Amino acid sequence: MKSPAKPSRLLSLLLPALLLAACSNQNAPAPAEPAATPASSTPSAEAQAAAASSAAAAGAATAGPDATAAPADAATTAATAPAAAIPGLVAGTDYAVIPGGQPFEPRNGKVEVVEVFGYVCPACARLQPLFSAWKKKLPADVRVTYVPAAFGREWVPYAHAFYAADAMGLVDRSHDAVFHAIHIEQSLPGEGKEPDEQAIAKFYGKYGVDPKVFADAMHSFTIDAKLARAKQFMVDSGVEGTPTLIVDGKYRVLGKSYEDVLRITDALIAQERATGP
Repeated sequence: MKSPAKPSRLLSLLLPALLLAACSNQNAPAPAEPAATPASSTPSAEAQAAAASSAAAAGAATAGPDATAAPADAATTAATAPAAAIPGLVAGTDYAVIPGGQPFEPRNGKVEVVEVFGYVCPACARLQPLFSAWKKKLPADVRVTYVPAAFGREWVPYAHAFYAADAMGLVDRSHDAVFHAIHIEQSLPGEGKEPDEQAIAKFYGKYGVDPKVFADAMHSFTIDAKLARAKQFMVDSGVEGTPTLIVDGKYRVLGKSYEDVLRITDALIAQERATGP
């Protein structure tokens, strides 16, 4: 009978294998760490139900330093640098790439800028004068598309009203006025107040539409479908709050101030115009 192998002999046999394993682990790339995403506040269940807006930290994935946070279940998208750098911008700081992102509506050769917004959102109301003036200076091959968010019970009727007004061709005339009525005049209910669909319908009556017809239109099957599509776009785009700007479905604008957001958006538009559809 052969005697068992001595410990020294076993060590000499195992040592090459151990060294090989150690080299493999040393040469293997370290696990990729997720891109750092600036913190943004997320409302509690009660706050969501009340659609209360909260201040987001600087650099949140929103258009502005005090944007309203989306519900906690909104999907987030990591900021990934594109194959070619965009002049003057830093991926993950100025913008986030949306993997597989697509424009919300067919571009027809135009660059699309989506604003995800809410009429009751105070941050959206503060951005609106700057955004409206910026929009007027856009070249003809850039199109702005509004996508209303419905984060809570106070937001929902205004999201319905937006699409009803859009179907009736009233948005261009009424969009700024709705913000003014909620946040300046306080003639329409804002956050912390009971939603009032009849008051909203009566407001749009100033633009030549029968308030009853408008109220009925707010609950049409077509508008319900549009709201569902808007929600899916927000999830796919990693929208975490309002206001948020998205360029051509590819880039979610970040930024540290409203002016910074518009500067970044201009650069992303220039990138899309240069690369073509």
